[in-house]
Amino acid sequence: MNRLLLCLTGLIFILSSGCGQKAEQPSDNTLTIAMIAKSSTNPVFLSARTGAEAAAKELAAQHGIDIVIDWRTPPTEDGQVQAQRIAQAVNEGADVVLISCSDAAKVTGAINDAVDRGVSVMTFDSDAPDSRRFAFYGVDDIKTGQLVMEELARVMDGKGQVAILAGNQNAPNLRKRVEGVMQSAEQYADISIVGTFYHIETPQDAAAEVVRVNNAYPEINGWAMVGGWALFTQTLLTDLDPDKMKIVSVDALPPELPYVEQDIVPVLWAQPTYLWGYESVRLIIDKVHLNKEVPVINPMELVRVSKDNLGDWARQLRDWGFTDVPEMYLQMDSKQ
Repeated sequence: MNRLLLCLTGLIFILSSGCGQKAEQPSDNTLTIAMIAKSSTNPVFLSARTGAEAAAKELAAQHGIDIVIDWRTPPTEDGQVQAQRIAQAVNEGADVVLISCSDAAKVTGAINDAVDRGVSVMTFDSDAPDSRRFAFYGVDDIKTGQLVMEELARVMDGKGQVAILAGNQNAPNLRKRVEGVMQSAEQYADISIVGTFYHIETPQDAAAEVVRVNNAYPEINGWAMVGGWALFTQTLLTDLDPDKMKIVSVDALPPELPYVEQDIVPVLWAQPTYLWGYESVRLIIDKVHLNKEVPVINPMELVRVSKDNLGDWARQLRDWGFTDVPEMYLQMDSKQ
């Protein structure tokens, strides 16, 4: 009888271990969010991570749970690696995946597989609209491209030769921004687009591409940058003449501020990239922990940064936790 009871106990233990469940079930008091951005070397995604961790800390205290941000971002853009990391996160017990998609086609299957296994998925910055993610948080990319071109046309007095700096050719959000630039450019008879130029999304590669294209097309006198990669390095501060070349770009992180001060980039359209993480985690908690209805599309509003509000924007970056904001910009008065 004792042997029979022992065998039954063992059988019950095996059955209760959760056949077909995630590999490591977290405790009921812990929510693990696997965060997979495009590239861990891109400062915009590091700021998103800071925002996610800040939201996790605040909401954990508010709701009496542990919220873990499990950073699984590859060092460089690779949609296939992102897909692999989604699967790994699910196998290792993640409750939610938060991803900015380098290539929607390559990650959609992995997103759907995660959802099939009971893991909620949310996208930010760059969406996978055909997947079963529950929500997206980011800017309207076509509108973003239009705003970039409209500002560039204004500072170029409505005439000139423009190049588009476009980052990863496979990123759906960047393709839409380029589309927006092209749509807006059609409204200006005296502006022509020389070409769209893609590159690896590192500051060095982006800046090198700008220099290469300028040498190949000396008639260019304007750049529409749908991402701020080339401005994350100081290289172009000395390579570009603001009297001959104007740039309008997306993003406004601390390394880009000198370009505004020196009039090389009169306008930056800032994505509040810190909020990619902060707002996404807030929406995840609403959906997964509080069982609230969450909109599928959650728009992020751009902020126009120029010399007029450079000081205010610098102080906002500092308040979001950026430690590399130059003191001179923090001391600037607002001209608005």
